[in-house]
Order: sequence, then structure tokens, then C-alpha cells
Amino acid sequence: MIRRRSLLALPLALAPLGAARAQAYPARPVTIIVPFVAGGTTDIMARLMADRLGNALGQRFIVENRPGAGGNPGAATVARAEPDGYTLLMGTVGTHAINASLYARMPFDPVRDFAPIAFVSGVPNAMIVNPERIPVRTPAEFAAFARAKPGGAFMASSGLGTSIHLSGEMFQQRAGLKMTHVPYRGSAPALTDMLSGQVDVMFDNLPSCLGFIQGGQLRALAVTSAARSAVLPDVPTMAESGFPGFDATSWFGLFAPRGTPEAITARLNREALAALATDDMRRRLADLGAEPRPMTPVEFAGSIAAEQERWAAAVKASGARLE
Repeated sequence: MIRRRSLLALPLALAPLGAARAQAYPARPVTIIVPFVAGGTTDIMARLMADRLGNALGQRFIVENRPGAGGNPGAATVARAEPDGYTLLMGTVGTHAINASLYARMPFDPVRDFAPIAFVSGVPNAMIVNPERIPVRTPAEFAAFARAKPGGAFMASSGLGTSIHLSGEMFQQRAGLKMTHVPYRGSAPALTDMLSGQVDVMFDNLPSCLGFIQGGQLRALAVTSAARSAVLPDVPTMAESGFPGFDATSWFGLFAPRGTPEAITARLNREALAALATDDMRRRLADLGAEPRPMTPVEFAGSIAAEQERWAAAVKASGARLE
């Protein structure tokens, strides 16, 4: 009887212990893995959140870039990490909604292996060209240019299977043309080649290319969201440009390994939402063309399920498949 009573009391004894750990968290620096190169939108979002979370929690949040294979290796690193809240992932629509349909083999399960923490922001992609090399102003004009170019046009992306890549595939399918896809290890090197004229077009996340658009080095022909971007109000949507139903937006969110104590993920969610609600952060995201969407971890998990279904249809329609 004494032993049975002791066992029954065990969960009650452990509950305060978990709460105490969350209260003490973080007791040392926290690493946020970015599964893409520095300089792209995922990296920008991670550094914004690392700065705000570090200030709020009184501990360093360190961003570590581990690029490659559509973000899969970096995400897998977090999936296998100790579930103690000290290794997090800035996941994307690619790592958590696209890749499972695109890759024949995955090194992680985007649902079973992660604990969603907070949705950080959603952003449209922008169809961009170098106006000094390609004097077109609409997606239809670019399609005509691509068809007439000997050998076809070269389409850059931040990597195979990213929303940037699939946005381009959707455009090709709807425009009835075929371009040569040139995948890079992130947006930053792809934009470098866009600026130097090595490639012809890209559907980039708006935050990473916005400065070049505003500076005139690149021209935005359209945005891929259902509505126009507040930061580029004169740039039409793809739907307005003759491609009805075209809607492909990217998003970014914080994840922890599955098994991370709920008290820790809940605390991180509260601090992330508090950071996203500040005037400073809202202005910064607005300046980047990004939109915060406050969600609880449960709401974020539900949104991921819907996104996986939507992007699975886009992958199937594109015919893309990777090993």
C-alpha cells in the first residue's frame, strides 16, 4: 500500500519540477538553427527573434546556419537534438509543409519530430528581374521573352523544393513554358547572380529582395500572394497579372524537438508573441513586407496540417520529385 501510494504521488511531485525547470529556463545560451545560408529571409527572421527573445529572457540566443538540401539537414539536426529547449529551429513552409511531398526520403517527420512554438511571419514571394538586362514589366511580357530566348531562360531559386522554386514551377506550368532551373544554397547567392545578370528571373521571398527592388537594381513584376503587399502597393499580384488563383506565400516559425517540456514551449510562445506585438517589431516586419500571425502552439500545429495539404497539391501539379 505504501509503495502504491508513492507511485501515485510521483506525477504530482514531477509537475512542480517541470514548472521549476521552465521558470529557470534558459540557464545557458540557446541555439536557433537556420537551415539556409545567412542573408536570406529565414536568417533575417531568426536573427530578429533571437534578438528579442534574448532581451526578454536575459540569455543569448545564437543563430547558427546549416544550409543544404532544401533545409532538410539543418531541420534534422534539431529533430535529433536533446529536447531541453536549448536547440530550436527557424522552420519554413519548405521544411514543414513542402518537403514531405517533394522528397522521396526524408531524414525527419515534420509533424512527429517537432513541437511547434510560434508562427513568426508570412511573406509573399516576388517575381523579380534585372531591369538593365530584361526590359519587361509584367509576367506575361517575361513569358514572351523566355519563349523567344535561344536556349530558354534561367530561373534562380534558393534551393530545390523551396516555395521560391515551386512558385517558379507554378508560373512555368501556367504560362506554358520551360525554363532551366538554377538552384542555389539560399537567396543571398542567387540574388548576387541576379544582380550580375547570370540568371534571368527569380521568385524570391520579399524580405530578402525588397531593398534591391526599392533601390532599382531589381524590378518586381508581381507578388505571389492573393492580395498586394502593403510595402509594394503598386506591384500587382500574379492573379491580377493574368494568372488567376495563383497564391504561393512563404512562412517562418519556431520549432523545438518533440518531447521538449510543454512549460518551456509555452513560455517561448508567450515571449515570441509578446515580441511580435511590440511596435518596433511590427514596424520592422512591415518594412520587410512580412505579416505576423499570433498563434498558440496548438493553432500553429493545425495551420501546418492545412499547409501540407495545400502544398502537396502544388508539388503534384509541378511534377517535381527529389531523391
